[in-house]
Amino acid sequence: MINYIEAVQSRVRLQEGPQVIEQLLIASYMRPGISTKELARHTYLPVPVAAAIKKEFMKAGALVQERGVRCTHLGKLYVEHELGYGGLDQELYRSLMAEENDWQTELSDVLTRLTEILELRPQVDVQIDQSQCTVETSLRRAVLCLREHSLIGKNIMCVGDDDLVSISLGLLLKRLFPNMEGQRAGITVIDIDERFLQFISGMAEREGLSIACLRIDLRQPLAREWSGQYDCFFTDPPYTLQGMTLFLSRGIHTLKKGKGNPIFLSFAHKSPDVTLSMQREFVRMGLSVKQVLLHFNQYIGAQMIGNSGQMIVLKTTELTAPHITDFFEDELYTGEVRRTVRTYRCIQCGGVLQVGIQGDFPTIEELKNQGCPICASHTFAWLAKRTI
Repeated sequence: MINYIEAVQSRVRLQEGPQVIEQLLIASYMRPGISTKELARHTYLPVPVAAAIKKEFMKAGALVQERGVRCTHLGKLYVEHELGYGGLDQELYRSLMAEENDWQTELSDVLTRLTEILELRPQVDVQIDQSQCTVETSLRRAVLCLREHSLIGKNIMCVGDDDLVSISLGLLLKRLFPNMEGQRAGITVIDIDERFLQFISGMAEREGLSIACLRIDLRQPLAREWSGQYDCFFTDPPYTLQGMTLFLSRGIHTLKKGKGNPIFLSFAHKSPDVTLSMQREFVRMGLSVKQVLLHFNQYIGAQMIGNSGQMIVLKTTELTAPHITDFFEDELYTGEVRRTVRTYRCIQCGGVLQVGIQGDFPTIEELKNQGCPICASHTFAWLAKRTI
């Protein structure tokens, strides 16, 4: 069967990437008779650009202009079999995609089952910055994934998953596809905690969910075979700049190449200075910020972060690349970072600087971002480390 997305992308060369072209086709499938103006509004494209994409789909044989825009027989087959929409509960899908609707009421049965499952999850290990998100938060992330067009028919990576987002994603897919016949999405979890991996694997088998679990220490580089396999990833990393950068880097390694792939980053609310450092890391890795959802994540017993955190939705660009590709040997978790002070020497002027909570700069990333206070150089050599 013709790959209509690639065919249209090769002719239009849309800057936003192929995901927007796919969304336009799906909108035509889900709402037969939709107007070109509505297609433009749905995809956030100018009307002339949406019209140009529509015409290319019509030339390829996937769409037809007939009392509005709708899929041809071949277009329907492509959406159902190649994009994974066959067997979808379309009424539920439309309801969940309408952001003003109460998804918790629509998915009350899923929330009930998820509550039963999460009550059995392992205790969190605060030494590795684990925290326990609420049931509603775990499922809210899955609904966000759906609304970002990154769930149905997609390969999803969870870089760490003590919040059991993989289970929420799987249960949502099971609800959307009652017969599970046309469901093509796959979910993978990589984590260092064997307890959570075993729990997720056991629940996935019991619930009939397509989830693969692997124990991986993210301090070590990911194997080449992981590169370019996934459409999006979730991560709720240690709440340090080092932890955020490492987990994002490993996740980016697994993403398919191209623009517009989403990253769902959960992170604590931070001060303006730390937020600026975070944004510098995003830019360094070639990521753009699509939206920041404050207080999106709610946690149980996480007083250090006020029991809540933000969801940052990032998008890949042509410049996206992991910042960390080799072994990671620095401090990673909050407890480690707070106890350690490292001494660095500026390569250019020889100035000596202390890095740590009680040092001149809180992290080496912050020092590199701001530059040497004497000569503004961004290159430093490590000299020593001490624990306080």
